[in-house]
Amino acid sequence: MAEKQLDYDKIKEAAKAYGPDMTAFLRAMISHPSESCEEKEVVECIKAEMEKLGFDEVVVDGLGNVIGYMGTGDKIIAIDSHIDTVGIGNIENWEADPYKGYETEDLIYGRGGSDQEGGMASATYAAKIMKDMGLIPEGYKIMVVGSVQEEDCDGMCWQYIYNIDKVRPEFVISTEPTDGGIYRGHRGRMEIRVDVRGTSCHGSAPDRGDNAIYKMADIIANVRDLNNNGCDESTEIRGLVKMLDPKYNPEHWEDARFLGRGTCTVSQIYFTSPSRCAVADSCSISIDRRMTAGETYKSCLKEIEDLPAVKKYGEDVTVSMYMYDRPSWTGEVYETEAYFPTWINKADAPHVKAMVEAHHNLFGDTRIGPDVAMGLRNRPLLDKWTFSTNCVSIQGRYGIPCVGFGPGAESQAHAPNEVTYKQDLVTAAAMYVAGINLYEPPAAGETSATEFRAELTDNVIR
Repeated sequence: MAEKQLDYDKIKEAAKAYGPDMTAFLRAMISHPSESCEEKEVVECIKAEMEKLGFDEVVVDGLGNVIGYMGTGDKIIAIDSHIDTVGIGNIENWEADPYKGYETEDLIYGRGGSDQEGGMASATYAAKIMKDMGLIPEGYKIMVVGSVQEEDCDGMCWQYIYNIDKVRPEFVISTEPTDGGIYRGHRGRMEIRVDVRGTSCHGSAPDRGDNAIYKMADIIANVRDLNNNGCDESTEIRGLVKMLDPKYNPEHWEDARFLGRGTCTVSQIYFTSPSRCAVADSCSISIDRRMTAGETYKSCLKEIEDLPAVKKYGEDVTVSMYMYDRPSWTGEVYETEAYFPTWINKADAPHVKAMVEAHHNLFGDTRIGPDVAMGLRNRPLLDKWTFSTNCVSIQGRYGIPCVGFGPGAESQAHAPNEVTYKQDLVTAAAMYVAGINLYEPPAAGETSATEFRAELTDNVIR
């Protein structure tokens, strides 16, 4: 595939020429509120745009993902953008209507611009450019995915694509915002629930009961220690930083240091009690657990089960993993565990190398962007996300290699007054065209990114 001589100047010119169209398309998407499970209007908007641009096939699957294909080959390279957004929060924190917004010479304002409908605009027009320029690689088709419900349950949409639609791309570019960088992995996460039982009694004589909140207070203190402690041998609860030490994580400590240490925090607390004048008879917490290389859902659950306070209260404590079963906008339910595996690629994996080479040939070896964004872009070109993406399923569960490059800024995700940058839309579209055409599949017997990820995976549930 990479034997084709690419005219990088013409690719940049084509992307720039479509800049106003990408801006208009993004603003149209932003105008349709599209929180998770409410994406119908934006799906219709995207479908119409793909049909207008002459995609060879456009489908909406049973879950509500909108998928467009350019080309007719048997092999697939996919570009993924989730098209759902979070809500707007307190409207008083916004300077303008987040669904009407405005554009300036440099930026586009509104909910979803960076996270992550901007990526959808760039991906859609990248496929159009490839068709215009005859750059759809021979034997391939380009699959542009507008995926749903990522904000609710990242990767569930791709579980549906993989297991129900039976689609198997060769590799996938994620268009989540990367601040001008190329990303080769990120930490995983999972949602853990802890339930504690107690016995209620009248609040005037609390000794007659068994206060579930007091029990949970001890457990919460242990969870905090698990996050904050070091890993000295004398420490009763060794902190999660231990996974950066080859002593505790001999196979994957180097990858863990690249991705960053795991973390845990109590994110929610619930209780039941007969009244404000009674002892609480149950208490529950949610734990947000971020996982680095070498950690699995089994190891993370066991860490909580082994906490001193959890052991102390024995059968009165239940540790479990949340499930997700919210209906999509089509009414379809795809139940899955709230588990989102870590994934990482080698820097020299073929699909990663292709994107790096594309950037070098198009824009040089350092991140680019508008002046207003460069304060956050003084970082290595090849890096990783802080947050989680659909790649937790695409590569984390199924071993399909992923790489990230997307318009916008991570810091804009979920923030009021969200913006993205017109220059980034053009840059990303050019990168997708060049990167896909520079990709060379792994040679027979060569260690691929899929095999590398499989070495890390002993924990896939579905």
